[in-house]
Amino acid sequence: MGDMSNSDFYAKNQRNEGNHAAAFGCSLMELRSLMELRGTEAVVKLQEDSGGVEGLCKRLKTSPTEGLAGAQTDLDKRKEIFGKNLIPPKKPKTFLQLVWEALQDVTLIILEIAALISLGLSFYHPPGETGGESCGAAAGGVEDEGEADAGWIEGAAILLSVVCVVLVTAFNDWSKEKQFRGLQSRIEQEQKFQVVRGSQVIQLPVADIVVGDIAQIKYGDLLPADGVLIQGNDLKIDESSLTGESDHVKKSADKDPMLLSGTHVMEGSGRMVVTAVGVNSQTGIIFTLLGAGVEEEEKKEKKVKKQDGAAAMEMQPLKSAEGGEADEKERKKVSAPKKEKSVLQGKLTKLAVQIGKAGLLMSAITVIILVLYFAIDNFVMQKHPWMPECTPIYIQYFVKFFIIGVTVLVVAVPEGLPLAVTISLAYSVKKMMKDNNLVRHLDACETMGNATAICSDKTGTLTTNRMTAVQLYVGDVHYKEIPDPGVLPPKSLDLLVNSISINSAYTTKILPPDKEGGLPKQVGNKTECGLLGLVLDLKRDYQPIRNQIPEEKLYKVYTFNSVRKSMSTVIKLPDGSFRMYSKGASEIVLKKCSHIQNEVGEPRVFRPRDKDEMVKKVIEPMACDGLRTICVAYRDFSSNPEPNWDDENNILNDLTAICVVGIEDPVRPEVPDAIQKCQRAGITVRMVTGDNINTARAIAIKCGIIHPGEDFLCIDGKEFNRRIRNEKGEVEQERIDKVWPKLRVLARSSPTDKHTLVKGIIDSTMADQRQVVAVTGDGTNDGPALKKADVGFAMGIAGTDVAKEASDIILTDDNFSSIVKAVMWGRNVYDSISKFLQFQLTVNVVAVIVAFTGACITQDSPLKAVQMLWVNLIMDTFASLALATEPPTESLLKRKPYGRNKPLISSTMTKNILGHGVYQLIIIFTLLFVGEQIFDIDSGRNAPLHSPPSEHYTIIFNTFVMMQLFNEINARKIHGERNVFDGIFRNPIFCSIVFGTFAVQIVIVQFGGKPFSCQPLDLEKWMWCVFLGLGELVWGQVIATIPNSRLRFLRRAGQLTQKDELPEEDVNEENEEIDHAERELRRGQILWFRGLNRIQTQIRVVNAFRSSLYEGLEKPDSRTSIHNFMTHPEFRIEDSTPNIPLIDDTDDDSARRRMKYSSQPSSPNKNNNAIDSGINLTIDTSKSAASSSPASPLHSLETSL
Repeated sequence: MGDMSNSDFYAKNQRNEGNHAAAFGCSLMELRSLMELRGTEAVVKLQEDSGGVEGLCKRLKTSPTEGLAGAQTDLDKRKEIFGKNLIPPKKPKTFLQLVWEALQDVTLIILEIAALISLGLSFYHPPGETGGESCGAAAGGVEDEGEADAGWIEGAAILLSVVCVVLVTAFNDWSKEKQFRGLQSRIEQEQKFQVVRGSQVIQLPVADIVVGDIAQIKYGDLLPADGVLIQGNDLKIDESSLTGESDHVKKSADKDPMLLSGTHVMEGSGRMVVTAVGVNSQTGIIFTLLGAGVEEEEKKEKKVKKQDGAAAMEMQPLKSAEGGEADEKERKKVSAPKKEKSVLQGKLTKLAVQIGKAGLLMSAITVIILVLYFAIDNFVMQKHPWMPECTPIYIQYFVKFFIIGVTVLVVAVPEGLPLAVTISLAYSVKKMMKDNNLVRHLDACETMGNATAICSDKTGTLTTNRMTAVQLYVGDVHYKEIPDPGVLPPKSLDLLVNSISINSAYTTKILPPDKEGGLPKQVGNKTECGLLGLVLDLKRDYQPIRNQIPEEKLYKVYTFNSVRKSMSTVIKLPDGSFRMYSKGASEIVLKKCSHIQNEVGEPRVFRPRDKDEMVKKVIEPMACDGLRTICVAYRDFSSNPEPNWDDENNILNDLTAICVVGIEDPVRPEVPDAIQKCQRAGITVRMVTGDNINTARAIAIKCGIIHPGEDFLCIDGKEFNRRIRNEKGEVEQERIDKVWPKLRVLARSSPTDKHTLVKGIIDSTMADQRQVVAVTGDGTNDGPALKKADVGFAMGIAGTDVAKEASDIILTDDNFSSIVKAVMWGRNVYDSISKFLQFQLTVNVVAVIVAFTGACITQDSPLKAVQMLWVNLIMDTFASLALATEPPTESLLKRKPYGRNKPLISSTMTKNILGHGVYQLIIIFTLLFVGEQIFDIDSGRNAPLHSPPSEHYTIIFNTFVMMQLFNEINARKIHGERNVFDGIFRNPIFCSIVFGTFAVQIVIVQFGGKPFSCQPLDLEKWMWCVFLGLGELVWGQVIATIPNSRLRFLRRAGQLTQKDELPEEDVNEENEEIDHAERELRRGQILWFRGLNRIQTQIRVVNAFRSSLYEGLEKPDSRTSIHNFMTHPEFRIEDSTPNIPLIDDTDDDSARRRMKYSSQPSSPNKNNNAIDSGINLTIDTSKSAASSSPASPLHSLETSL
């Protein structure tokens, strides 16, 4: 497979090779083969071919320090020869494909068939016109007024309305897809990278990087292209996304300089020269292989489906159990992005299935009753013989009955539900962009509405992330504001300035403000910016010092990481000795100090009790003002013997403290208000920060997370771990349960603490509702917590690529108040769906009952097939558009979250549905049975087969639609509010749809004629229809006055989804997972499986032997590399081929899912009812088989047992 998909690649590039190899010193192929090497091989090859990295830069015509000149012609040429840095996306589905998919809907297919039969029959005339009489009443009125010629109209009208429904559905899907693509490209544009061009460091969109660029890499970057390291400090890379090895790989220019795209920088910094971009980079090559693989797989899929059902069903899991086809399955796994059913979708599917079943039953009964009544009436009561020439007429009747039955079904099945969800989500996502929420996974938006806890970072989210130094302790004096440089000891001042300038990332700078009179722009690490600001405040400049000692002259750098909590840089002094500058969190650095500078800048001994005093007198007061304290220190080493730089503990010790700086990061002005809103909305905000506990507490009080006098916990990471771990050091859930409910601030926390806390809250069972947790994160190490949380927010500005990759929503302005907006939108989605449900179910109930009883009593549905389809179109498609696009209001934040197991249909909604249903049924039945007397018109009941449409039935149809229109306005409120018009003009879509539907209805009634079975009505009758419709609004007020407490019986009706809540695992990690609907279907299938199982055991064994032989022959090595790559969940490729799981497919999908997420212990499956446990057997065994030895036939046998 590998060679095939790459050959065309090579061919394309070979053509360019000849003429361009001259332009640059090396060809695309040479660079590609170079990037496939690792470690020492690569170093040797570089030396041989190019004479090291410098030589490679020469051949690529670039300078290791100044980068490319950046001339446009040069850049274009490079793009032409070495390719652009993008991987072409998969082609979106065309509109026709979407139409084809919409046509696959079962009810529509049934309707199409029925309509075609009806069409065929209407053109068939029985021979011998005289036979008409002898067929008895059945033929009555067939030849009426030449109406038989119009018999085709109904069939054609049904087909036409089916076409309408299909086009609308396809258009919706298409616009959704388009929005999603827009979102993807928006996310891609957001990603920028630091590149040196013309000796200037600039931020470039990733797509503009070319081969030969010099890229600056730092902690938390996701590498955008392949490259060779020129110079690095303490660089560690997580290559698990390519190799599957989770250990961090140390990179250095002399030992292992190869950096690969798609890998994460976990520590350190450096510069690399870009050698391969886009499809030629390592990740790109794999993507191309995948692209080729997906097409092959589709062909394979088709073959598999052709085998007979039972075998095919059991064969699928077998293949992957012995690993031969596992990579194919893995690819499926990867290609589906996070597609799990959210809480809401789970509830909805279940509801839709329940309604669908009821509808199916009703429609079946309707058809049976109609057929029986007709047969008994004709052949028993009137004793007509069955005459051959009458057969077509009878069949025509039966087809008519069948069509009525199908329309009942069409109306009953709420196909608008999934549509409403998608419209609502897509609309929300689009609007959330404006509120600075970039949603990466659609359902995150709805989950956010259920959030009960938010764990927020402090820096940058609650605060402005503009660090300024405001206090300074130097030379035994504590200055409450930054002093004049003249009063400081000159020695200390020099050391301080040098230390800060050199011992900070050279990418951190303070630039002049963009606008006149604005604040200076801070670039890079904000804490370091605060320190550099201090240097500028002391009337010094850091740039000359940096120019004197450029980055490549730094002898050794210990970069900042979450374990060290400090950063140190070693330089070689002119006399050959070494000096190390260090800075970091004050309590950590001071522990390592043995001396401190006195008032004249000479070091004096710094004893433990001095430390305690210092903490009390200097650090705590600073921290209590909400300042972050940083200690700056240094140490001198002799050159002889040279210290062992790898022995960190001895190097980072025995320091001399220079000063302690208090850095202020002010709280964002809008945060306290936002947090108050959260607390009102029943959401607990917790602060999780790496800062010290006093600083954290001070900020938490300013934000309003804690209020003095309340019962809450503020603890640091150490204390937290002491409380939640047992003697053996294991985390215990019941210990966490004692801590988290009161915990408000967790300070000095490590990333693992954050993950433990999130996991602890999510897995907790003490509250009656499972907690839904949102987490914010910006650092690389926040990845696990972001993934574990129900909704992960990454910071768009300060966030590292790794954090963004793991998140569900990106906050483009890094602002906490945007999270509150997300909560509002999430709740709005839930409410929009409820509004739609309330409207939809009322119509469903009424339409089904009317069609059913009408058919049984009058042998003909009062609402004809085409009318039903039109009602269905307004109800489903337009109403879902109208109600799903209601804008959110502040009042959404005044209630508690719904929680996961609250029924979708609240008792208020049930009351509304039943209440309005009763009103509509009374009106319609009154019109149906006594309408002809009221309006003094001909009765439309018992009309013969092709009779013209009656005014009577037109009035019924029109009144029905009017009632729906006004009820749509009622449906805008679901909590029993009085004013249903409140804010109606804020939603232009709603208004236009209501008026549009009204206009179309007028056209249908007045000019619809035969196809719509309508007779034009005069003004008076129209007024009556509208008047009866308006009655809905009045009736709505009546219903609102009935207190819910009176209606005990409603409680049950609403609890459709109480008992089987999705188990947590399912909600979080499913792809095409079995949901409630399929679960219902599967109960029967389980028993049926067991019967098959014995036969399949034999099939399996035979196949295992056979396929393990073939697998061995077919592809011995292409498998392993790509398989390893695929087993890692970081890379998700959008793949829109719907995978229709064969029954057992899903199980082994979950087996692999368990393997893949095995790092997170799976939460116990809450509803292990018979069916679940039946299935789990297959899961666990196939897991053991797959893991123990992929291709052994014995294990496959074990699987089936």
